[in-house]
Amino acid sequence: MESVKLNSGFFQDAQQKGKDYLLALEIDRLIAPCYEALGKEAKAPRYGGWEEMEIAGHSAGHWLSAASMMYQYTHDYKLKEKIEYAVDELAYLQKLDADGYVSGFKKDCFEEVFTGEFRVEHFSLAGSWVPWYSIHKIFAGLIDAYHFAHVNKAKDVVVTLANWAERGLRHLTNQQFQRMLICEFGGMNEVMADIYQLTDEKRFLQLAERFNHQVILQPLRNQIDDLAGKHANTQIPKVIGVARLYDLTGKEDYRKIAEYFWDRVVYHRSYVIGGNSHAEHFGREDTEPLGVLTTETCNTYNMLKLTEYLFKWSPDSRYMDYYENALYNHILASQDPDSGMKTYFVSTEPGHFKVYCTPDQSFWCCTGSGMENPARYAKNIFIRQDQSLYINLFIPATITLEDKQLQFTQETRFPYEPVSQLIVNEGSGSPLTLHIRQPYWLIGDSQLRINGERVDYHLEEGYLVISREWFKGDMITWQLPMALHRYLAKDKPDHQAFLYGPVVLAGKLGREQFPETDIVADHQVYNNHPLIDVPTLVTTDPIETWLHLKDQSQLLFETAPIAQPGDQTIELIPFYNLHHERYTLYWRVTSESDYIKGVDKDKQTTKQLREQTIDVVQPGEQQPETEHKIKFENSQTGYLNLVDRHWRDARNGGFVSYILTVEPHLSNTLMVTYYGGDTDLFIEGVNYQREFNILVEGESIVTEKLKAEQPGVLISHCYPIPEQLTVGKSEVEVRFVAGPEKIAGGLYGVRTLR
Repeated sequence: MESVKLNSGFFQDAQQKGKDYLLALEIDRLIAPCYEALGKEAKAPRYGGWEEMEIAGHSAGHWLSAASMMYQYTHDYKLKEKIEYAVDELAYLQKLDADGYVSGFKKDCFEEVFTGEFRVEHFSLAGSWVPWYSIHKIFAGLIDAYHFAHVNKAKDVVVTLANWAERGLRHLTNQQFQRMLICEFGGMNEVMADIYQLTDEKRFLQLAERFNHQVILQPLRNQIDDLAGKHANTQIPKVIGVARLYDLTGKEDYRKIAEYFWDRVVYHRSYVIGGNSHAEHFGREDTEPLGVLTTETCNTYNMLKLTEYLFKWSPDSRYMDYYENALYNHILASQDPDSGMKTYFVSTEPGHFKVYCTPDQSFWCCTGSGMENPARYAKNIFIRQDQSLYINLFIPATITLEDKQLQFTQETRFPYEPVSQLIVNEGSGSPLTLHIRQPYWLIGDSQLRINGERVDYHLEEGYLVISREWFKGDMITWQLPMALHRYLAKDKPDHQAFLYGPVVLAGKLGREQFPETDIVADHQVYNNHPLIDVPTLVTTDPIETWLHLKDQSQLLFETAPIAQPGDQTIELIPFYNLHHERYTLYWRVTSESDYIKGVDKDKQTTKQLREQTIDVVQPGEQQPETEHKIKFENSQTGYLNLVDRHWRDARNGGFVSYILTVEPHLSNTLMVTYYGGDTDLFIEGVNYQREFNILVEGESIVTEKLKAEQPGVLISHCYPIPEQLTVGKSEVEVRFVAGPEKIAGGLYGVRTLR
C-alpha cells in the first residue's frame, strides 16, 4: 500500500475529504465509551447516534483502521500522532481491567456467554446488541494500527485482548459455540486468523476456525444458495474470514465457499451500482426490488475486500470489472463531496435521494466503513504479483517498485477521456510483465503503443499482457473506447438503467418537495418522505438514437423528448457526481402502445400507501425493530421465501410491542400485514390458534383471528385507533398479545396511517 500514491482527479479529492474527517474527529470522544464501560469518567462526552448505544466503540475501531490505512498512503504525521494517542488510551484502559478487556461496552454479556448458558438471538447476545460485531472493530483497528501505522504497542493490546477472548471461549462446547454464532459477530474468524499470524500460536488459529458459522458455510460448501432472507452484511464478513483462513491453511473448501458466495451475490443479488440487499437482507435470487432501503454501503465495502482475495488467487478481469463498478458507482457515490458525510443505504427508489450521516450524531455501521473507504481508493489500481504488475483501474496514481528500481505513473482523465498512459519515471532495464485490464465494456481495440509504436501482445484472463525491460522515459498508451449500454433489472426487463462504459448514469430530477437537509442523525427519517412522479421513457429505439452526450467534460447526457407525460427531456450524469437532489437509477422503458394502455397499478398503490404512512416497522429485521423500541416475550422470527418477507410472532402468553409515531390531531389507523395462508398451528400435539389481542397504549382495540383467508399472498388489515388514545401524543405503544395456547401473528408489517 505504501508504494502507491494518488496523483489527481476525483478519487484524490475524495481521499482528501475523507482524511479531513478523520483528522477532525476527537479521540477522547471516540474512546469515551471505553472509559465508561469500566466505570471511569471519560475525558470528553461520547459522540451521538450509535455511539450512545450498546454498539458503542465500533467507531473507534473503524477510525483506527481508516486512519492507519490513510497514514500508510499519505504519511500525514498528524494522523500518526492521533493513532498513537488512541492506542495509548486503549492500552491504559486495558490495564485497569484484570482480564485485559477493553471495548465500548461492559463485559457482562461476554461473562454470561463464557458460562455456556446464555441468551441469544440474531442481533442480541446475552442481552447486548451484537457484542462480538462491535468488539471485532476494536480488534481490526488495532491490527491495522500495527501493520499500517507501525504502532508496536497496538500488537500488545490486541494480543492481550485476544488472550481474554480465547480464555473465555475455550470451555464452550462446539454446540454452545455454534449457538453463540446465531448473533451477528462481524469478522471474528478473520481477526483471530490475523492474531495467529501475529503470534504463531495455534490456539488462535483453532479459535478462528471455531468462529466459522457452519449453518451458513455448510450450504455454501455444498454449492447451495440458501441466502434468501439472510441479513446480508452478517454473512459477508464470515466469508471474508473463510478466505483469510484459506490463505493460512490452504483448505480447498474455504476457497470453494468464498468463490461460490461471491458468484451468487455479484451475479444474482446485486444492483446496477454493484451494491446488494434490500432492508439489509438478501432477497430471492435474480430479483431486484427497488426501494429506499437498498444497497447498504457496508455490504459493498466488504464485497470489495472479498474480491481482493479472489483476484489474488486467480487474477481474472471479471473480478476487477465488479470492483470497478462497485467502487465508482456505489462507494465513491456514497460520500458527499462537500461535507464528506456518508450514506447508510443508497436508494434505488425512483425519485428519492441520498441521505447522509452527520459529523457527530450518527456513527452508523456505514459511517464506520465509510471512514475506511477513502483510505482504500488507491488499493488495487496496481497489484504486484511476483514478476508481474497488474493495471486494474484507470485512476491517476504512481507506484514505486523498490526491488526493481522502477516507478510508474498512470496519467489519465478517464472516464472523461477514453485513454490512459503509463510513464516510466525511474527504470534502468529491469524486466517486468505488465497486465492491462481489458474491461467488459470496451467497444474496440485498445491500440497499445509503447513510445508511439504499436506492439504485439497477447490476452490472458481478460488482460493485455506484455513483457519487456523498462527504461526511464518509456511511455505505454492504450485506448479505452466506451459507449452507452443498457442494464436490465433481473426480474423486470422494462426497468432499465444506463451506463457509459463502467459509469452508471443517474437522471437529475431536481429538488421538488426536497427536505430542508439530507444530512441527518437518523438515516430512516426520510423512509416515507413524499416521492415525485418519475417520467416513463417511451421508446423502442436503440439507446444511442435518443440519449446524447451534451457535455464531455461532465459526462452530461440528455434524452430526446421521449419522457412521458409531456414529451420531456431529462439530463443524466454520473451517479457519483449526483448529490443533494432527487434522482432515478432505474427507468421504466416501454413502447408507445404499452404506455397508452398500461397503468402501473402497483406503482399507484405504493404511492398512495407512502402518502398515507406515518410510521412503519418491519418485524423480524434488526434495525427497524431496534429503532421502534421492540419488547417481547415468547417470540419467534422467521423468513417466508414465498413472499420474500420476514415475520415475528408471539406464542402461549407472549407478546410483541413497538413504539410507533402517530399524528395527535388527525385520525390514525393501524395497518398490520399478515400472510394470507396462516392459520392454526399444531405444536407438540397442541393446537395453537392464531387468535390475539391488539392493544394501543394498553387498551385493546381489536381481537384478531387468522384463518388462512387468502393463501399464497400477503394481506393487510386496518384497525382504526380511537382518537382518545392519540390525543396530545406523538407516539404510542402497539402491543400484540397471545393468550395461553394462542399465537399472535405472524406479523409481516406494522404501520400507522393518517
